[in-house]
Amino acid sequence: MDLCFASNNNHKLSEIRPLLEPDFAVLSLAQIGCHEELPETQATIEGNSQQKAEYVFDRYHVPCFADDTGLEVEALGNAPGVYSARYAGEHKNSDDNINLLLKNLEGKPNRKARFRTVITLAGLGGLHFFEGVVEGTIITTRKGTDGFGYDPIFQPEGFTRTFAEMSIAEKNEMSHRARATQKLIAFLKNYARK
Repeated sequence: MDLCFASNNNHKLSEIRPLLEPDFAVLSLAQIGCHEELPETQATIEGNSQQKAEYVFDRYHVPCFADDTGLEVEALGNAPGVYSARYAGEHKNSDDNINLLLKNLEGKPNRKARFRTVITLAGLGGLHFFEGVVEGTIITTRKGTDGFGYDPIFQPEGFTRTFAEMSIAEKNEMSHRARATQKLIAFLKNYARK
């Protein structure tokens, strides 16, 4: 079964592909001829995920899934949340986002946070939603060079390393995106058996 992953983020594509292949072929947006920026104008993570999946399916008629992820920091009222990618502005710069987050957490003893991913699948009998969450802590200085986004300052619960200090394979064992993707895979395998 061919599925399009509705994302222009190559880091996400490289994380997702090993989880679904070889059972399912994951096509990029470019492979289906979609070269435009996908809309993300909703006020929730679920809303953005659904908006992107429906946008691609409605225009390209290929079964597809989209994800949206937010970093929710307890001491900041679950900010940046749905605005995680553009926390420091529309230019979507990860270093600026991290700097602003660390600044906003200065002097706050509570550094609990969680990554939350919602995947929406469109085109296989309607819309289907899959959520993955990983709890953790925001550390005070960057560690590691792998990963992307807030990975250098997010230390998952039960670990002494940040996501940026882990390989893709290690991160795929327990990340929020991996957890949501495992639920997607279970649904797809069940669907394929029908």
